[in-house]
Amino acid sequence: MRIYEELFILRPDTPEEEIDRLIEQLTTLIASQGGNVDKSDKWGIRKLAYRVQKRTEGFYVLLQFTTKPETVLEVERRLRVSDLVMKFQNVRIDEKLKKIEKRKKEREKRAARKPAPPSAPSVPLEHAMAGVAEPSGPRPGAPMPGAPVAAPVAEKVGE
Repeated sequence: MRIYEELFILRPDTPEEEIDRLIEQLTTLIASQGGNVDKSDKWGIRKLAYRVQKRTEGFYVLLQFTTKPETVLEVERRLRVSDLVMKFQNVRIDEKLKKIEKRKKEREKRAARKPAPPSAPSVPLEHAMAGVAEPSGPRPGAPMPGAPVAAPVAEKVGE
């Protein structure tokens, strides 16, 4: 048993009942062959990357299922002969899932070996008790202590 994803694009003017009937037909076929449908997503009408059968939009449907390779051939045959289907693509994803799981385990091993990052420098107790979050001192953009303060310039009216 292997895991597959089947993405197919239907004509955008296809009624909802026919879409559901096609999905149900494929689900029944997969179940009768000993497999099961893990996920069935209707993505709706989306713009196509290029024109297909003089259309620029299509209704996208994604099926993820687990079955034997022989069943996939029958699913593709049924999609090929259906007038509703403009395009379809089948991808075996169990190999990809294994690689992703292996990569995740390797990352976890590396993270377990790596020492914990140093914590942020703590604020001295006297500052914390006084409510000061950072050490005192000049802040960027603030005037220097003891510097003369410039008086605002009054505008002359009437000249």
